[in-house]
Amino acid sequence: MVLKAKTGGPVGPSRRGFLSGAVALAGLAVTAPPAFARASGRVEALLAQMTLEEKAGQLSCFADMIRPPIGDINPLVNIRNAQTLTAEIKAGRIGTLMNGVGAQAALETQKAAVEGSRLKIPLLFAADVIHGFRTVYPIPLAEAASFDPHLAERTARAAAIEASASGLHWTFAPMVDIARDQRWGRVAEGAGEDVYLGEVMAAARVRGFQGGDLKADDSMLATPKHFAGYGAVMAGLEYNSVEMSEATLRETHLPPFRASFAAGAMTTMSAFNDINGIPATANRRLLTDILRGEWGFKGVVISDYTADQELVAHGYAADDRDAARLAILAGIDISMQSGLYIRYLPELVSSGAVPVEAVDQAVRRVLALKEAIGLFDNPYRSLNPEAERKHTATAAMRALSRESGARSIVLLKNEQGLLPLPKSGKRLALIGPFADDRDNVLGAWGGFFADRSLNIDLATGLRAQMADPASLIVERGCEVETTIAGGFERAVAAAQAADIVLLAVGESQDMTGEAKSRTDIRIPPVQQRLAEAIAATGKPVVVLLRHGRAIALEGVVRDAPAIVATWFLGSEMGHAVADVLFGTVNPSGRLPVSFPLDSGQQPFFYNSRTTGRPAPADPNAQEYKARWRSIRNDALYPFGFGLGYASFALSDLRLSTARLGWDETLRVSATVRNTGQIHGEHVVQLYIRDRLASRTRPVRELKGFQRVALPPGAEHEVRFELKRENLMFVGDNDYWVVEPGMFDVWIANSCVDGLMGGFELLPLDRR
Repeated sequence: MVLKAKTGGPVGPSRRGFLSGAVALAGLAVTAPPAFARASGRVEALLAQMTLEEKAGQLSCFADMIRPPIGDINPLVNIRNAQTLTAEIKAGRIGTLMNGVGAQAALETQKAAVEGSRLKIPLLFAADVIHGFRTVYPIPLAEAASFDPHLAERTARAAAIEASASGLHWTFAPMVDIARDQRWGRVAEGAGEDVYLGEVMAAARVRGFQGGDLKADDSMLATPKHFAGYGAVMAGLEYNSVEMSEATLRETHLPPFRASFAAGAMTTMSAFNDINGIPATANRRLLTDILRGEWGFKGVVISDYTADQELVAHGYAADDRDAARLAILAGIDISMQSGLYIRYLPELVSSGAVPVEAVDQAVRRVLALKEAIGLFDNPYRSLNPEAERKHTATAAMRALSRESGARSIVLLKNEQGLLPLPKSGKRLALIGPFADDRDNVLGAWGGFFADRSLNIDLATGLRAQMADPASLIVERGCEVETTIAGGFERAVAAAQAADIVLLAVGESQDMTGEAKSRTDIRIPPVQQRLAEAIAATGKPVVVLLRHGRAIALEGVVRDAPAIVATWFLGSEMGHAVADVLFGTVNPSGRLPVSFPLDSGQQPFFYNSRTTGRPAPADPNAQEYKARWRSIRNDALYPFGFGLGYASFALSDLRLSTARLGWDETLRVSATVRNTGQIHGEHVVQLYIRDRLASRTRPVRELKGFQRVALPPGAEHEVRFELKRENLMFVGDNDYWVVEPGMFDVWIANSCVDGLMGGFELLPLDRR
């Protein structure tokens, strides 16, 4: 008998496998929070009293110019001043304000809604709190390098405590897009190229932002974004189109959202891009059929910034009115900043172009969300100026920023034993545009709300740990993309006067993040020339990379004896880097993105499918194979790779069985031993490959990882489990399938090495 089921759809055949309805839907159903199980009497009573304009108001979000942050992200778009905004709130024409800060002003603004409007419906206060608030933590990509979801949960929790104290209920984070083209600037905001790592980090951040009680003052609603496929924009070009198969959408880009909702996320944000010609903000199949129909999501969908209005520029909507109609019918509950809903929804309903039921359902979801976080019972929650003073930039938060920064650093190379550095007895030269720079430590989105007075630069961090701070010579040599008069000469002189050179090069904060796509992901030419001048001195060089993506290293930077991926680490960056360089912290980060051999390899990721002409191991036998004319299609530093000051060895791979029954569990274990001289942590990774399938499968897929801390000489048995559902993929006719057959399995240090074994998944009728 063949069991069959689609992901929420009809029954259909599988080419060579078996499907189980329960397995095919595993993890896809989303259990609604109790508050969303059905609308409460209070919500229904409010809905019955609302005018069409008041309903549209609840579905409208605007920038908070009553309490604006420093500057404004989109000053030309935002034309609403504080006086106008307050009048609109009292008229019931606004339901959510975003990116405002300050508890006292929020308190007064909430009073305008609760005491000044007809129905007294409280406002939601939202913001882009991506990786910290006043205190900033590593960019999400860097934090993913920790391979430590508990750390991600802790930093998200700390960010929520600090931001909620400033009068916020809702964050537009985490970004959970899988990004496999390093030219895309928003790689910095996610967890990298791997689905499994993306899932666990997304769920951890949701748990951290929301905490254990949604009604608590320090809880912030999480918003996994951008739904969906945004990480696959063509050529890594921001806001570009996306072309992808149904299998790729479901296997690669949707799972982190599913994991986020399973972790309790009650909102999501639509993406700017189209998918196969249908803009995500008007994509009913995505927002209604899949999200609400298949997955049972009961929460709120908000558009990205003016994304509904951009349907006109897409050529998908005739005008703004048509854009509002398409967005609400697709499943967008809240329109962000464009004002289209408040301007057009009442008339669209009155004319019959939009059923009132569609608007009512969206309003019902928004009101239920406000009820779920306790706003109707306590509209002034999270609006306490005293709490703001108490929970901003605390010593514990700064310590966590330092800890998370150090744990996110990846040691890529350490050939001459240059690291760790001695704290005395050596003269160090810190050279490069980031040597004493305090403006490029936070990364994308970090500076929007940050207290920049907290920023620690590299020079300050290093001197704080040196026995003789005067033995550190600092010269920038050049700026990020331009020269400094006499800069090279002074930098070379500093290198000649030092025993070891620390070369701080890479990208500026303004070169990564939204709208920061790059055609070339190499280090800027002026910095490369500086590196060549320094290398010519013959002094040993430790390269300290500053970056928000994988970088294509070349020349003397690539060939330096020591290379450290330091990313953008947040407020305590200087201290965190110094902790690793001096050995106070043993580096244990692993790459969440593959560093390519060349910029032109993009998009590039470890878990690509094999071709009919895979490149052989012998680099001299590559004619008419899947390779570039000048290089193999390999990584310079692969996904999962990272070194430490301790060394580790894996041995004794064990599988509990070579023949896995349909409903059985395979236990895979190995021994990891610290073969070094100091205590260290190692990230042990589990990969699989389906040898034969009805669709070609990736060469490897990460299915688990464990962090192991061991003293010198100690060993530990790592254990993983695999079940049938871990072997699923989207097969023929876009059905989730589990196909019997042979699988390779590795317990490894990265995606390109490890102890290899194999097992067979038996069909349902064989035991």
